[in-house]
Amino acid sequence: MPMISVMQSSAFFYNKLNKTWRKYMILILFFIIFLLVLIIAAFVFVMSLQQKAKNFSREVFGTDDLKRVANDMQEAYSSTPKSVSAMTSLLLPKITADFPDFNYNEMKDRTNNLLTSYLNAITQGSEGVLNDGNAELKQKLSDYIAGKSLSGLREHFESIHIHRTEICQYRKSEGRCIITFQTSLECYHYTTSLADNSVKEGSKEYKYQTRFNTDLIYVQDVSKSDNEYDQALGLNCPNCGAPLTSLGAKHCEYCGTPIIEYNIKAWTFSNIDEVN
Repeated sequence: MPMISVMQSSAFFYNKLNKTWRKYMILILFFIIFLLVLIIAAFVFVMSLQQKAKNFSREVFGTDDLKRVANDMQEAYSSTPKSVSAMTSLLLPKITADFPDFNYNEMKDRTNNLLTSYLNAITQGSEGVLNDGNAELKQKLSDYIAGKSLSGLREHFESIHIHRTEICQYRKSEGRCIITFQTSLECYHYTTSLADNSVKEGSKEYKYQTRFNTDLIYVQDVSKSDNEYDQALGLNCPNCGAPLTSLGAKHCEYCGTPIIEYNIKAWTFSNIDEVN
């Protein structure tokens, strides 16, 4: 009798364990099926998106090769010049009214030459390459090159081609007259590591389209300027030594000495900034 009771108990626990195991197996099976359904649904969704993207690409760009489309878009972007804020026709009459001997074409050429030498100086890591500009601009360039060097980097502007340069602003403030030229240009722009010359940013393959603002200044009155770099730029009459403070004056207001040539030489460059 006891033996029968033990056997019955064993059979009971076996049946209970078997039912529990089958229950968990069913749950696991349902979970696997659920995962498979999710995977299939995700696959179908991704394939549908890809097909829609290809159809859109085929309709708009004439091809369903998305990589080719991306490359074509990059190529188009890298070959399209940036526009400039061309205010020359409006501002030049105001400038020549203040400075009758101001030569726009000469100053535009100086701007282009300066900007090219400025970018070449950054590329070569030497401020000595800069061929124009005042102490303020040279100091800014020196600080910029030093900052890149401390970061272990060298910035490159290669194969520079200028598209267009126009006057975009003319203002007078605190003893200064400032003409801002805006230049659209293209080049190969990238940054390399000084350690191994590897490219860290930019591209050697695609051209870089950008704009720069260049400030051309005339120090009208040193006594009114709060810029320390202007102290060396103020003009004095070569005959009597009196300060020349009148805009575009042709003669010294004290002794009458002609000063036209001195006014032309008084224009200098003080700042260059990239405009995105």
